[in-house]
Formats: sequence, structure tokens, C-alpha cells
Amino acid sequence: MRTFTIHKPDEAIKPALLDKIDNLNKPKGSLGRLEELAAQIGLIQQSLSPSLQHPCHLLLGGDHGIEREKVSVSPREVTWQQMINFTRGGGGVNLFCRQHGFELVEVDTGVDYDLSAYPTIINMKVGRGTRNFLHEAAMTYEEMNQCIENGAQLVNDCHAKGCNVICLGEMGIANTSPSSIWMSLMGQLELSICVGAGAGLNDTGIFHKLQVLQQSIDQFYSNTRGNSHLPEEIIRWFGGYEMVTAIGAMLQAAQLHMVVLVDGFIMTACMLAASKLYPEVLHYAIFGHQGDESGHKLMLQLMDAKPILNMGLRLGEGTGALCAYPIVESAVRMINEMNSFETGEITKYF
Repeated sequence: MRTFTIHKPDEAIKPALLDKIDNLNKPKGSLGRLEELAAQIGLIQQSLSPSLQHPCHLLLGGDHGIEREKVSVSPREVTWQQMINFTRGGGGVNLFCRQHGFELVEVDTGVDYDLSAYPTIINMKVGRGTRNFLHEAAMTYEEMNQCIENGAQLVNDCHAKGCNVICLGEMGIANTSPSSIWMSLMGQLELSICVGAGAGLNDTGIFHKLQVLQQSIDQFYSNTRGNSHLPEEIIRWFGGYEMVTAIGAMLQAAQLHMVVLVDGFIMTACMLAASKLYPEVLHYAIFGHQGDESGHKLMLQLMDAKPILNMGLRLGEGTGALCAYPIVESAVRMINEMNSFETGEITKYF
């Protein structure tokens, strides 16, 4: 697997950052989470005047073999239908990218459909959907490594355009299933508290999904034996092409000292997986929201993550992270545009 060089941001600048934030013309700490975000972004960029430049949103599409086991209420064809819909500007991800000034980069990592007629979709297809992990590993080592490489290349391409903030979203029917398993195995949690309704399963559907995923884990243990604890083995056996591509993108963005905006349940699972490979990646992550999928709150807690929003969102596509972006932008504007007590000629009273 590709090797990344990811370090915790140098904290030598932290006292100066906090001093600048504390001396803005406001009661100390009165802008709460905005102050924390400004400090985090300043550390990432090693600057007392951080900026957000050319934000890019990577929308990664891929299908999942486990969908064949009826673990999702949505049929497989919705993946490619939505990917085409996004090219026409008609998805939730499109309107939020337009609203907040993001360049949308749509990528086919493994959709079970020929999308070559749509040139705005970048073709990084590793396969037409992963294998069914109820019976075998979702992907080979070579496919996993290719996805990691593809994600890194996507970020490099954005970075070359002047981008310093990457947002990630996904489109892939049944991808809450691998996310739930990653959460269970990497977080050492009972599977039952990690499995939810996905796109809208009823109680019977959730019970069936839980049974299928537990059988899949049992199959995994019987086949991997001594390697079952390795994060790369868990990633390979259950992951989707779009999910592993997201991991590569997250790690490369951290290596380049870029801000990484993390969306809902699936992208949080990808960040969890990335952090098991390189724990330092978490210093670059800003979690957009706590979604409505069962287990998302608990998965965020595994990483001590503080999501910005909590609005019952569960659409995916990166929409929750995009909705949170104006708050991130407000934090940067605060540190750059707000007067200090001195420049504002206001008596400092603490």
C-alpha cells in the first residue's frame, strides 16, 4: 500500500493563534466552536491568517456486491441513475456546491454501469461493483491499492488548482453495510449497535441486514485468521471502491496540509479507517454533521470528533459537510476580519 507522510501539525504557532483569537473584540471564548475551528485551521496551515481557497468536493460513486443480499431498500441501479442526475445539476450535492462555491468533481470508482457517455464523470472504474463480501473479499489487494492511488491523485489534481480544502461525498447503494462492519470491527463494538436503516429499511429489513452482516463477519474471521485484526485487511474485505478511494484522498489531503471536510456515516467510517492506518490524519479533519443513521454518534465518539451540525441529515453525497461549510468559513473570517481590542480601540476587560 502507498506510504503517506502525515504529521501532527507543529504546535509552536498555537500560543500565537490562541492569543490572536482571545484578543479579538469579544468576550474570551464567546464565539465558542468558531474559535476552535479557527485555531484548528490555523494549525493545519501554520498561519495566523488562514484562508480557504478553491474548495473542491469529490463525489465518488461505486456499487457493492453485498447489495445482492437485499440489505438496502434502494435497488442497485439508483447508483448510476443518480450519477447521471448529478451531471445534469439536479442533485442535492449540486445545489450545495453551487451555493457554497465548491468545484464538484464527480468520479466513477466502480459503478456497475457504463458511464463513458458522460465526460464530466472522471473514469477511475476499478470494477463494476465490488464482490459480495458475504462469500469473499470485496476487493483484491491490487484493487485496494489502486483505489488508494486514485484518491491521492484526485487530491493532487485539486491541490494543483490552488485548492486547500477538500470535501468528500459518496454515491453507492448498500454502502452503510460496509460502514457498519468497519465501525464494529475497528471500534470493537457489538455489530447490532452499528447497524441502522440505511436509506429506509423497516425493522424486518434491519434485522435481515444484521443477520447478513454478522454472517459476513463470521466468514471473514474464518478466512483471514491471524490477519483479521489488521485495518488494511478489514478495509479490503468489506470496503467499497468509492470508500477506499475516499481513504486515499483523506490521507493525501492530510499529507498536503489541507482541510478535510467529513460528511455523514459512510465518510465518517472512511475517516475512522484512515485513522487506523495513520492516526495523525484526524488533526486535519473537520466533521460536518452528526447524521441520522443509527450508530453515527457513537462512531464520531470513537474519534473524539465534534460535529458542527445535527439536523437529522442522512442523504449522503457529502451534503451535510457542504451545509456545514459556511460555519467553517465564518471561523476563518472571524480570525481575519474581526478587530482586536487594540485596533478597535476598545477597553480590554479581562
